Parts: sequence; C-alpha cells; structure tokens
Amino acid sequence: MAPRTIAPFGPQHPVLPEPIQLKITYEDEKVVEVVPAIGYGHRGIEKACELNDYPKNIHLCERICGICSCIHGISYCEVVERLWPMEIPPRAKYLRTIFSEMSRTHSHLLWLGLLADAFGFESMFMQFWRIREKILDLMELTAGHRVTQSVSIVGGVRRDINEEQKKICEKVLMEIKKEAGDLINVLATDYTVKARTVGKGVLTKEQAIQLGCAGPHLRASGVKEDCRMQGYQAYGELGFEPIVETDGDSYARALVRARETLQAIDLQLEALSKMPEGEISVRPKGNPPANEAVFRAEQPRGEVFYYAKGNGTRNLERLRVRTPTYANIPSLLVMLPGCELADVPIIVLSIDPCISCTER
Repeated sequence: MAPRTIAPFGPQHPVLPEPIQLKITYEDEKVVEVVPAIGYGHRGIEKACELNDYPKNIHLCERICGICSCIHGISYCEVVERLWPMEIPPRAKYLRTIFSEMSRTHSHLLWLGLLADAFGFESMFMQFWRIREKILDLMELTAGHRVTQSVSIVGGVRRDINEEQKKICEKVLMEIKKEAGDLINVLATDYTVKARTVGKGVLTKEQAIQLGCAGPHLRASGVKEDCRMQGYQAYGELGFEPIVETDGDSYARALVRARETLQAIDLQLEALSKMPEGEISVRPKGNPPANEAVFRAEQPRGEVFYYAKGNGTRNLERLRVRTPTYANIPSLLVMLPGCELADVPIIVLSIDPCISCTER
C-alpha cells in the first residue's frame, strides 16, 4: 500500500487567491480524501446589520463581496421592500436588471481569465481581462463606479441611464459580444483545455441535487434551475431561459459560464431596448414594520438568499444571508477524491469559489 500524504491547499495559493484551505490526502498522485476549512475572513456582517439603521445596511451588504456587490445591494433592497411591502417603478426594475447583468458579465469574464491563467495561457488571460475592462467602463459610465456600483436604494435606484449613455452601452456591448465570443470559441476548442477539463471533477445530476449545489455549477450537471426563472425585476419580460449542460465536469462548468456571458449581454441589450419611461424610485414611508420577508436572486455563482425581520424601528431585528459558494463547497468532497493531484486547482476553480461572500 502506497504511503498517504496530507498536503494543505491554501489558504494562500497562486491559482486560487481566496482564503480557503483544503487538507488533501493523497496516495502517489491520486487524491483519496479532502477536508475543507473556512473561517479565515469572517467579518460579522450579519450582526453589524442589526446595529445600523436599514438604509446604511445597503452600503454594508454591497461589501460582502466586491465582484458580487451589485446583486448583494439589490437583494438587500428587494427583501426590505418586501417587509413593507412596496412596489418600485417599472423603469427601476429594468435598471436593476441591467446593472445585475453588467455585474454578471464582468464576473464571468474575470473567471474565464482566471481559468486561462490556470492553464498557463497568459495572453488569453490578458485578452479576457482586456474585454472585461470595457464592461467596467460601462459600469463607471452608468453607475459612477467600476466595480462596486452602489446604484440600488430602498424604493428603486439612484442612477438612471439617459439616451446618450444607452447608445454608448449598446455599441460597446455589441463589441464585447463579438470579441468575447471569438475568444470563448478558442478556449472551448483548445486541446489542452479539453485534456485538463473533460471528464475531470464529474458531478452527476443526482449528486448535484442531493448536495444542494447552486448556479452554473448546478446547471452544468443538467439541472434547469435559475432564480431568474421566477421573473423578478424585469426577467419575466425578457424571455429568459437558463443555460444548461449535462456532462457535469469541469469543461461543462466552463461552457455554462462562457455561454452565460454572451446571454448576459443579450439580456442587457433587450432590457435597454424595452425599458419604459418614468420614475426610478419611490420614497419609503416610516420604518420597516414588524414583519419578515425573504428574497432569492441569481448571483454569478448561483442563488443568494436574503432573510430580513423588522420590528417597527429603523433597525432590523435580523438579517440572514446564504451565499452560493457556501452551497457549492460540499461538492468538492465528491469531485476531488479519485482525481490526479495536478487536477485539484482546476476542479476547485471550476466552482468559481467566492470566499468573501461565504465568510461575511
């Protein structure tokens, strides 16, 4: 029997700059056991949300994660709006959808660049991030910020998109779609990429459901599940259909995110063309009542769940957030055993882990 070795993967690792540790037990080059350890970045944000009044919590929730900040802020506002309840203007719903899909586009382009970097494709990594710069420029043009957009307020949004900005967005989004599409085609057909992803880290449909996986990780195993199918914000008017692959391996997870990148651009273009005129916000009256509400949204990494409980004051009695990476980490215990040690970084990266969201 070959001797067993225990090696720590993280919490600092060149492929995965996220504070998570995997204690990997392997024989020769085969992984036989994995034990994850989280908790390196805990910040107590949920408790802090009970100490601030409810408008200040928008700023706090947007800083749960940088890449996911836009949808975190929107989700917090949506769950607080359900405490009253209140109806926001139709134009605000479209604007939230556009900003959400901008965030998804930049997140997926960032991840595709990291995937290319993990293979050693430095030029492709730079090209994906060069394209990502264009969507960040659009975020700065429309929201005033390049990453943390800070556009959502309780009752709507604080920034509108005028006609001139709309034309610029449409022009640049078409450029991004063509450039990203060409580059994704190169990545998806490359021999090295397929050799290191096809059949690696397989998660069956049954396993994905049983483990409670979320987002592209779940849809890559053949499960047609996406919170946007609920039709919240403007998604119900945009003919949205989720992207699904069936092989459940690292290659399928990459394809789902690649196709979602192009789909997010199409959703932005459609929302810009259909966006109605009108106000972009309504003013909430009084304080959140003694009530409770939940809201589910689709982050780039999967379903994020917000629960809020009001008590009639300006402070929430309780705020609870469940993020998608927290749901996806258990699948590593199934996908990693049996794989080659060299495949560990790619398989871990394939779930697109966001430990900042997970820790809070």
